[in-house]
Amino acid sequence: MRSLLLLASAAALIAVPATAMQHDAHATHKAQDAIAAAVAAPTRTATNTPRDKYRHPAETLAFFGVKPGDTVVELWPGGGWYTEILAPLTKSGGGTLYAAAPWERGLNRIKEWQGAKPDVYGAVKLAEFPNAGTNPKVPDGSADVVLTFRNVHNWRSGGAENTANAFRQIFAMLKPGGTLGVAEHRLDEKDDSAKEEKSGYLKESTVIALAEAAGFKLAGRSEINANPKDTKDYEKGVWTLPPSLTEGEKDRAKYVAIGESDRMTLKFVKPAS
Repeated sequence: MRSLLLLASAAALIAVPATAMQHDAHATHKAQDAIAAAVAAPTRTATNTPRDKYRHPAETLAFFGVKPGDTVVELWPGGGWYTEILAPLTKSGGGTLYAAAPWERGLNRIKEWQGAKPDVYGAVKLAEFPNAGTNPKVPDGSADVVLTFRNVHNWRSGGAENTANAFRQIFAMLKPGGTLGVAEHRLDEKDDSAKEEKSGYLKESTVIALAEAAGFKLAGRSEINANPKDTKDYEKGVWTLPPSLTEGEKDRAKYVAIGESDRMTLKFVKPAS
């Protein structure tokens, strides 16, 4: 009888993790389906979708673990390329999307969309980032995921303290266990660090050091957005490549053939305790 009881107990211990794994797998598939639907949303701008082949939004958001019911913060959305995906994604799952940028000029595009398409963007919350204390902010400890796409080099151009403050504020807005997802133009580790100053490219080690100084832990790296064709040696920096093409018609075909920049894709977590 004792042997039977021990066997039954062991079976129960095995069954519980298996059930939990099945639940996690189902949740992951459900999130991936929601991301795929958002990427395919008919409300996306026709000129933006061809850039999916460089930015891999479905794979990138899945790597960062974004779920439709999350509270998601997109930092410095600019022209709203990712906002077009994140807004329908969070809406589909009852989540919340914050667009956080310099007040108010960094949010002008999103505000225009809210007026033109309230059914898609009306629920997007606007916040100042970095926050100076007077305008709306992302509440501390409220976000499941914070995302920044090709922005860290811009913060760094404002100086070391400006960059450190940005990462401290990101850390504060996340829940314990929350995720920071970073995509950024990548400078090779062997390259002269002085290139980081004006080229728009940063070393992975630089971004990791900035995040870790704020308290984050590196949780993963992905080569989803890598581009081995990018030589990173352009006189006018990363903006030589699409979509900026700052050289105009000069060597345009060459730069179009290279495509968008080689990018690091880094996932950080805010420790749970």
